[in-house]
Amino acid sequence: MSFGEPNNPYGPPPQQPPSAPGYGQQQPPASGYGVPQAPPYQQQAYPPQPYPPQYPGGDPQFQGGHPGGPAQMPRPTRVAQILVGVIALAHAIIAVAYVYFLTQWDEVMTEAGITGDPEAERFADLGKGVVVFFLCLATVFAILGLVLLLQYAKGGNTVRVCSIVYSSFAIVTGIFMLAYWGLGLLLMAVAIVAIVLSAKRESAAWFQRPRY
Repeated sequence: MSFGEPNNPYGPPPQQPPSAPGYGQQQPPASGYGVPQAPPYQQQAYPPQPYPPQYPGGDPQFQGGHPGGPAQMPRPTRVAQILVGVIALAHAIIAVAYVYFLTQWDEVMTEAGITGDPEAERFADLGKGVVVFFLCLATVFAILGLVLLLQYAKGGNTVRVCSIVYSSFAIVTGIFMLAYWGLGLLLMAVAIVAIVLSAKRESAAWFQRPRY
């Protein structure tokens, strides 16, 4: 009996040829002389991300929102809007006072004994014309103030400039009204504060913000 025979049941099992790698399996990389080595992996460096834009004053309401402007109306601008409304209301009250004064004009002139004197009546009519002029002026200023009040939400920088000019004329009105129960002094103070708040940088940023 020979152990070298292939059909010998007592001999060693025959060697199997190496099997090919199955589908989806990766072959181990060959190494040795003449096999190129893959370059080491280097992580790509990314540039630093820029920080979000910082707006003047560091106010939190300027962060985010529309680029280049605040998303909500700043507090100084809101207060300026309210003060412009107060000025408009004051001119409306002045206009009503002039109307009442005109209704009593003839009676006052009669009690003063001016009726029947041509020279006195001429000066009385001139004074009445002045009162009518101030009545029209107060009415126009009340309407202008109302228009400006409604334009603060969507208006541009022209609204801010007009508010400053409007409040400046309100100071003149306050000077003429100083003799009437302190209304003139109050009107002057409100107008000065409205000018200061409208000229602030936050108000300029609100009215100059881009529209989309």
